[in-house]
Amino acid sequence: MYSKDTVADLLNLEVDQLQEIAHTSWNARALHAIRKCRTKALGGHLDWCRECNKLHLQFNSCRNRHCPTCQGHKQHQWIAARTKELLAVPYFHVVFTLPDPLNYVAIRYPKVLYNILFDSVWQTLSAFGNNPKHLGAKLGMIAVLHTWGQNLQLHPHLHCIVPKGGVTKAGFWKKGKAKDDFLFSVEAMSIKYRGLFVSKLRKALPELPQSLYDELFKTVWVVYAKPPFGKPENVIEYLGRYTHKIAISNSRILVIDKQTRKVTFSLKNYKKGGKKTTLTLCAKEFIRRFQLHILPKGFTRIRHYGYLSSSWKKDKLPLLQLQLADKDLEYTKTFIVQEKSLHRICPSCKKETVITILTFESRGPPKNYKQIMKHRLVKFNH
Repeated sequence: MYSKDTVADLLNLEVDQLQEIAHTSWNARALHAIRKCRTKALGGHLDWCRECNKLHLQFNSCRNRHCPTCQGHKQHQWIAARTKELLAVPYFHVVFTLPDPLNYVAIRYPKVLYNILFDSVWQTLSAFGNNPKHLGAKLGMIAVLHTWGQNLQLHPHLHCIVPKGGVTKAGFWKKGKAKDDFLFSVEAMSIKYRGLFVSKLRKALPELPQSLYDELFKTVWVVYAKPPFGKPENVIEYLGRYTHKIAISNSRILVIDKQTRKVTFSLKNYKKGGKKTTLTLCAKEFIRRFQLHILPKGFTRIRHYGYLSSSWKKDKLPLLQLQLADKDLEYTKTFIVQEKSLHRICPSCKKETVITILTFESRGPPKNYKQIMKHRLVKFNH
């Protein structure tokens, strides 16, 4: 079942209440941007295809990273860049979660809490990686922050891609020895991760009550690891699915009842093996949950560490790729994703032959835009 209803439609339904529903002015600003996306309110442009000679009226995108309609092109560009950095080794997928008692801290101090999450996870992995008993080498990691569950409630967790092995001080690759689900014991990492996180939280937010810490130490902190990806293309598939994912896509919106002001959307119940089901919420509650996942201004939700960090990529990573390409590793297939300029493809003939001949603001195109287009096309053809 597919509905034409979107998150933007729901936001427009409660447009007068957005300031009240949003926890911060920044969240409200993002909600307003999303509801205006690809509408006259943001202006637009007239495109002409040199191949099929057709004209296309296009409204501008909001380009907000939380918008369900604005992530496709950015996602494709990011994946293409990461593909060039793949190593011919197995990759693990590891997830570090935060327990529910920290949810109210995440609402009040999101930037502080999420930064601590990134730092604690990397320090945990580094501690095990640098230890000669476990690996004795420098690890690499790509980490992606997600803050939601399927029901849109707050559920902060970090998805991590970790290659199976590390780089020694001498600059040589050292293969991980573990044969189970991950390089290191997830139970041991969970204890280390909790200790680092709580220590950092105490220093960053000393005003938090002791009762919170008592509860945190009674809770098992979940660290989950999947077996290695089968092939490099599986790593790319994962990156595409998670890196630019947002709280909910438009495809999950099943129906918006404007009379009752309720929305029904699809979700997976992971407590029942990922069984698909539906949930109906009033519009205000849906928006309240949705805005919980709007990140603070300028916050970086995708981060690279170790030999996958920016400082390594420029000089050392290409040498490491060459070093590994000569070895008899299990995964050596090259998988290249060609980057496409999706925003320059003609909607009719699907060719990359589109040029913009006229732009306009929120008041819309000028009344004589047809004459302007004819004049510009004649000028272009000559």
